[in-house]
Amino acid sequence: MKSLRIIPVYSSDAAVYSHVMKCATVALIGRPSSGKSTLVNTITERKVSITASTPQTTRNAIRAVFTDQRGQLILTDTPGYHLSDQVMNLRLQETARSSLSESDMILYLVDPKRTPGAEEEAIVQIIKETHIPIVVGINKCDVAKPDELRSIRDFLTARFPEDTPLLELSAKEDTGVDEVLIALFSKASEGQLLYPEETYTDQPIEFRISEIIREKAIALVTEELPHAIYVEVADLEYSEEAQSIWIRAFIIVERETQKGIVVGKGGTGIKKIRQGAFKEVKKLFPGMQVHLDLRVKAQAKWRKNQIILDRILR
Repeated sequence: MKSLRIIPVYSSDAAVYSHVMKCATVALIGRPSSGKSTLVNTITERKVSITASTPQTTRNAIRAVFTDQRGQLILTDTPGYHLSDQVMNLRLQETARSSLSESDMILYLVDPKRTPGAEEEAIVQIIKETHIPIVVGINKCDVAKPDELRSIRDFLTARFPEDTPLLELSAKEDTGVDEVLIALFSKASEGQLLYPEETYTDQPIEFRISEIIREKAIALVTEELPHAIYVEVADLEYSEEAQSIWIRAFIIVERETQKGIVVGKGGTGIKKIRQGAFKEVKKLFPGMQVHLDLRVKAQAKWRKNQIILDRILR
């Protein structure tokens, strides 16, 4: 995981605020599909993390920055914590654990629609071993039944100290999110902003492009294939004179037979992916002409290839 890039805040920027500012790094952790990425996007009011119905869509520790009159929270969206001895899953577990140890506090997000099991117990144990402040959010309260909410509350109160904030929210509907922010700021220490207040993420542009394309690709396919896809931006050429940018990217699968699924009959699949990705990629380059070239290729057993995993799991 990359170390936090600290950007100094000049006195002219800080002068906007006349009271004591707070600043903290916050790691989000939870089982796959607990809604961490949706919550990060809701808090920042921007699309920082991609989302999908497929579990474990998030593969990297993705930082988002939220700033208001209280100060700044640097939120790290981590991969869903899933117990598995597969090479890639072990890497994702390590990404989540290391993010906790490098943060000032933890936001533990729980899905009450799923019965707590071995994964939930593992997460609780990991959190306890960090000995840093924690806020617990019970997400999806808009769709959870009363008995499901009672059950998950009983589970959590039996495992955390009485003074642990335990809040109900819906990241999707943006309810209860303000209360989560209040709890996080209450535990944050005084300090200057680490990022200029207009910043909402520190992701490299190539990574953001690849994630947008991957989101559109995994939305098109079903079953196991979403996990067999990664995207690599091969070329990014900028012409200042023409005010244009050329992007060439590869959607990579594991088997030759999977290429046809992504490309689709008569190229309809890859065309749909490109159209969906183009709309969002263009927003990254306002006022410029964007050219997006997508291709599909196979890389056998890439999920077990440590060199590839080192490159794409940051």
